[in-house]
Amino acid sequence: MNNEELDKRVEKAVALFEEGYNCSQAVFMAYSDMYGVDAVTASKLATSFGGGMGRLREVCGAVSGMFLILGLHYPNADPKDKVSKNTNYAAVQRTAKEFKLQMGSYICADLLKIKHAPEKPEASERNKAYYVTRPCTRCVAFAAEIVGKEILS
Repeated sequence: MNNEELDKRVEKAVALFEEGYNCSQAVFMAYSDMYGVDAVTASKLATSFGGGMGRLREVCGAVSGMFLILGLHYPNADPKDKVSKNTNYAAVQRTAKEFKLQMGSYICADLLKIKHAPEKPEASERNKAYYVTRPCTRCVAFAAEIVGKEILS
């Protein structure tokens, strides 16, 4: 694995997040070019997964972004192809386990230490307090690192 390439992809994911893209977009966009998916399309595909799926606070958007990349890396386009489906599912479980070991959960509400309930659909204002009080930047960086180690090895 090329550590320099991995570091650049992780830095790109964090920069995209800090630019205002949601957690899922940031992780997915950091690697989507490797699969011929342009940045605009990647941003659109990952939009709904931010905030734990549209601020429902379910699966962390950074983790969902990681899974989107795994879908491209370990695709299953034939419903009868159990081998490729199982290969993908194994990668999803492997990376989710690694994320949970490091972060304590892959559920957005748990990571934010808030109650499990949908929030208003309006995105939070990105300001200094947002970045200081939330683990989201770390989640984006760690998800980008995990998926990078998976696909760049």
